[in-house]
Amino acid sequence: MFTGIVEELGEVTAVERLADASRFRLRGPLVTEAAKHGDSIAVNGVCLTVVEFGDGEFTADVMAETLLRSSLGALEVGSRVNLERPMAVGDRLGGHIVQGHVDGTGSILDRTPSENWEIVRIALPAHLSRYVVEKGSITVDGVSLTVVEAADDWFSISLIPTTLALTTLGIKRSGDPVNLEVDVIAKYVERLLGPNARENVK
Repeated sequence: MFTGIVEELGEVTAVERLADASRFRLRGPLVTEAAKHGDSIAVNGVCLTVVEFGDGEFTADVMAETLLRSSLGALEVGSRVNLERPMAVGDRLGGHIVQGHVDGTGSILDRTPSENWEIVRIALPAHLSRYVVEKGSITVDGVSLTVVEAADDWFSISLIPTTLALTTLGIKRSGDPVNLEVDVIAKYVERLLGPNARENVK
């Protein structure tokens, strides 16, 4: 489990394309300082397993399902990535409950800079629209954010200087893909209150 509070801006140092998967090596001295084989690290909001580590870097295997559902397949050597270690029991929940299970991808439509923040509009896949509400939570490339406006096919977020400086959202451009994870609680509520609600609560 994660909180969507990015700890480090990392970098892809190697990419190995396999038949139905990819292997990435990523630099992240902070998130690897106490890493162990099998640990989880969120990369742009995708929960990956540490296979190898050392010298401030770690390697992760990304299977076809993850490449299909996220934007990780577009990463190349030199790409910057948002990195976060799992939440420790007893820590403050600074963002919201994030699983690292990407629900889909969107793309940046436009950016409107202001003096102290920046408004970013992001295209929203139709199958995720019902989970995104004004003032609700959403994770964009692993960053926990509050929805400013929610339309049928887009939503907007407001980014403060800290987020712009310390995450990839500060360098993304119009047309760039982003990973989206909606609030898991909304999905559970929908399931419980759906057509089979009575059967689900027995």
